[in-house]
Amino acid sequence: MKKLKEILYKVAIDGISGSTDIDVNHISVDSRTVKSGNMFVAIKGTLVDGHQFIKQAIELGALSIICQNLPKILAPGVVFIQVSDPRKALALAAANFYDNPSKELQLIGITGTNGKTSITTLLFDLYNLKQSSAGLISTVAIQYRERQFSTTHTTPDALTINKHLRDMVDQGVQYCFMEVSSHGIDQKRVTGLEFKGVIFSNLTHDHLDYHNTFKSYRDTKKMLFDGLSNTAFALVNADDKNAKVMVQNCKAKIQTYALHSYANFSAQVLENQFKGMLLKINQNEIWTQMLGEFNAYNILAVFATSQLLGSDEWESLKSISQLKSVPGRFQTFESLNKIMVVVDYAHTPDALKKVLTTINQIRTQNEDLITVVGCGGNRDQDKRPLMGAIAAQYSTKVLFTSDNPRDEDPESIIEQMCKGVDPVDYKKTISVTHRKEAIKVAYQLSQPGDVVLIAGKGHENYQEVKGEKLPFDDYKIAKEIFSKTS
Repeated sequence: MKKLKEILYKVAIDGISGSTDIDVNHISVDSRTVKSGNMFVAIKGTLVDGHQFIKQAIELGALSIICQNLPKILAPGVVFIQVSDPRKALALAAANFYDNPSKELQLIGITGTNGKTSITTLLFDLYNLKQSSAGLISTVAIQYRERQFSTTHTTPDALTINKHLRDMVDQGVQYCFMEVSSHGIDQKRVTGLEFKGVIFSNLTHDHLDYHNTFKSYRDTKKMLFDGLSNTAFALVNADDKNAKVMVQNCKAKIQTYALHSYANFSAQVLENQFKGMLLKINQNEIWTQMLGEFNAYNILAVFATSQLLGSDEWESLKSISQLKSVPGRFQTFESLNKIMVVVDYAHTPDALKKVLTTINQIRTQNEDLITVVGCGGNRDQDKRPLMGAIAAQYSTKVLFTSDNPRDEDPESIIEQMCKGVDPVDYKKTISVTHRKEAIKVAYQLSQPGDVVLIAGKGHENYQEVKGEKLPFDDYKIAKEIFSKTS
């Protein structure tokens, strides 16, 4: 429980009706969860406007309301706080309500198009392996102290973030590694958080359905770096041309990592196999259980972060060599008849190209590379022909199929992917709408020694169709199909 006036610290207020010297026992953005003594924050969403539920929230016991537009009639005994940006107000109020937990631990944010989940999870695993207490907020889950909570967004809402950060602090957690999406930044979910450091992985074509232009997408990411203090660090991938933009006018200590450019932290891929990769990091050679240049970037970012957080160099490298691939990120198994199956989350043109390039660098070219891939519905349509073109160009055979079609016709999505295929590659492609059937066909087409890539869903254990989430796990289904001996 906290005083309303304490919760409103740093919140830009346009007007107040009532006294702020009242107690608030919880904050809610869902009127259905409101209880007596709660604060309700009315937010305009893409589908629902929270202002429509102010009356319901009051009937359920809300004693204070944050909103952009005041009701025509103000309920007696209820404090109304009018603000121009309810999302920002919510984030600041949530941080204040939970006593600003981000200031009490080492909070590291990871942003970029690809690599966020891998870097975040690898850092979490590394610091738990080093017997340090670490927390994780990612696409896959929220984890700390043997606890695990499911997530619905890459970056949760501000209330959820601050609630878990407070719990982490109370549980003695020292470090928290958090994915920060462009949606999360734009919707003010991370406003009010104090980051010890932020990592920039890369920036490629994605989320233009939301941001409309690449510049808007890039500038949204940059806002995270703009908000860093001079006691924080900004670690950016110098091989990405957008890195310099990210840290323009940034107050934090700027550090770089790269494979192909001069940087504070550098690495070189010496050997690449399906069993792992030999890396040289800052003149030290280590063998890792991960492979591919994209993972070399991820590992280097993890190493660099450990150094910026004050860890011993050799101890960090030794621990990094023990880390395993993140579920759904270049996750491999070999079938009984010697077919190598790769499951990867690659759902952007750049990520798909990197995975296919890595496989082609490892295989001897005497085997086939069969790719199963789709694109999500209700998302950026411009990338669909690009994904189709890349899959066909870099594979021996391609099966275009469903991903998460959501409210769209999966066959229409596949048609858009096919439009990007170069005519010389048409003969490589097959369209199989049902994803499980596509994986079965890939199995039927494969021979011993071949490589089958199942791309797009990675760690996801569901398929979203017409508003319903149906159980679907690429790795489990592939294991089941490829375990057959005939």
